Amino acid sequence: MYAVFASGGKQFKVQEQDIVTMERLAGEAGAKVTFTEVLAVGEGADLKLGTPFVEGAKVEGEIVEQFRGSKLIAFKMKRRKGYRRRKGHRQELTKVKITSIA
Repeated sequence: MYAVFASGGKQFKVQEQDIVTMERLAGEAGAKVTFTEVLAVGEGADLKLGTPFVEGAKVEGEIVEQFRGSKLIAFKMKRRKGYRRRKGHRQELTKVKITSIA
């Protein structure tokens, strides 16, 4: 069984026991999370699509880890003018293990 759900402005296709990296969620490692914005649920050839969400469907998971991603660099430069700007950013992320799809 698989499901497609939305979280943090992105969509994730998951099965049970999958580990997904997504935008930071509130909670400590070991905390339970529930995603109710389920867009589709399927098993084999059987597929339920939501309009926009599947009623009564939910994806449950457990927070595995809170961490920061690798550094991304935004670099601006104007040739021959000596203008250079460098700005770095590390996104805060969460790893979630999917425990059940209902």
